[in-house]
Amino acid sequence: MSSIVIYFSRNGENYFGGQLKNIEKGNTEVIAEYIKDLTGAELFKVEPASAYPEDYVECIDVAKKEQQNGARPELKETLDDISAYDTIYIGFPNWWGTLPMPMFTQLEQLDFTGKVVKPFVTHEGSGFGSSQRDLKKLCEGAEIKKGLSVPGANVYDAKDTVSNWIDE
Repeated sequence: MSSIVIYFSRNGENYFGGQLKNIEKGNTEVIAEYIKDLTGAELFKVEPASAYPEDYVECIDVAKKEQQNGARPELKETLDDISAYDTIYIGFPNWWGTLPMPMFTQLEQLDFTGKVVKPFVTHEGSGFGSSQRDLKKLCEGAEIKKGLSVPGANVYDAKDTVSNWIDE
């Protein structure tokens, strides 16, 4: 059974454990790499063609405007086909209650019919927000499994949690 992790992650200035901190690797990327280590899944990082601002407050302002406008930001690279995969892990930080808009750009282009989708989110207290409802629409035809929610401040201690979730 082959699998892929499709994820969005942002490093730089992030809200982390209650304070702004510069992180070298985005929290969601840490979890994506655990999944790769544990399952052998391929990784596909969704990256906007225009990077988000380094400054956290500027970044979340841009993200909020994108969401309000229903934007579909252009991507550096697009994954066109997931037919070779049975299981699709979808990971993202919770931005304004749902997936960052570049994830909408990517996921809307894929056919999820007959796939198993396992979503995971990193957050600072907001869990999945309304993202699971959005995922049902974005991944039409897929069997969406129970998601994994990891507070950003806990990602480096979450490998066992990720392993247990994968095995569920």
